[in-house]
Amino acid sequence: MATAQIGIIGGSGLYQMPELKEIEEVRIDTPFGSPSDAFITGTLEGVRVAFLPRHGRGHRLTPSELPFRANIYAMKLLGVERILSASAVGSLQERYAPLDMVIPDQFFDRTRARAHESTFFGEGIVAHITFAHPVCGELGDVLAEACGAAGVRVHRGGTYLCMEGPAFSTKAESQVYRSWGMDVIGMTNLQEAKLAREAEICYATLALVTDYDCWHKDHDAVTVGTVVENLDKNVRNAQVIMREAVRQLASRTRACKCGSALKNAIFTAPELWPPATAKKLEAILKAVKSDE
Repeated sequence: MATAQIGIIGGSGLYQMPELKEIEEVRIDTPFGSPSDAFITGTLEGVRVAFLPRHGRGHRLTPSELPFRANIYAMKLLGVERILSASAVGSLQERYAPLDMVIPDQFFDRTRARAHESTFFGEGIVAHITFAHPVCGELGDVLAEACGAAGVRVHRGGTYLCMEGPAFSTKAESQVYRSWGMDVIGMTNLQEAKLAREAEICYATLALVTDYDCWHKDHDAVTVGTVVENLDKNVRNAQVIMREAVRQLASRTRACKCGSALKNAIFTAPELWPPATAKKLEAILKAVKSDE
C-alpha cells in the first residue's frame, strides 16, 4: 500500500493543502480503528505526500476523541517515513507572539484520559522506547529553515505542554505552567510524537501561535474574531512552510535514529509474542523481525 513518503497532519484550520497535485482520497482501516478522516494523497514538490486533517474535515473531533493510534498506524501503512505536524498553540511566554512559529524540541504531558492512545504496545508485547528527545532534530531543523519562505518569525526549540482540553486553562493553571518554564500550550501533539517514535517515523511539530494564553494582561481584550484572524493567517503561512519543507526533504536521506527506534526497545521475546497481537502490530514489527 506504500503510496507516500511524507505525512502532513493539519491542525485547527489546516484542512487541506491546495498545492497538492495528482490527488487521490484514500480511506484506510487499521487494527486500531479508522483514522480521523480520509487521507488526501498527492504530489507536492515532486514528492508523494499524505495529508490528514487531525480533527476531521469540518473539525468534528475533540482532542480527547482523536484516534491517535489509527492516524499514525495508517501513516505507517502508507509508507510514510516523516511526519510534519501543524498545530495551533497558545503562548506561555512573552517572547512568543501571535503569528510566530515555534519548533518545539520537548513535550510535557498533562493529559489524563489518553493512556490507551499513547502506545501501540501491550496485550502481550512490551516495548519501552527512548523518548528523551521526543522529536526528530533533523526534521525540526528543516521546518525552521522552511519558515524563511513564509517570512515569519520562528523560534527553534522550546517545550510544548500538552493539556487534556477541550476547555482552555484556568488562569491559575496558566501561571503554574509559566513558572515551570513551559513555552507553548496545545492539546494534541504529545501522543502523535510517542506513536510516531514507536512506528519508527520521524516527527516534528510546527506550532502556530494564535494568541497569548490567559496569563497575559491583555488576554481579556482579545476577541474570538482576532484569534480566528490569526488562525487564518497562520494556516496560510503553514501551507507555504510545509511546501518548502517537503521541497527540502525531497533530496535528503534519513540520517537520524528515528528509523531504528524499536531496536532493543522490545522487552518481550519474539517466541512469546501472542499471534493476535503480533498480527495487529505487523506493520511496525516487520522491520524488527527483519533485523533478527
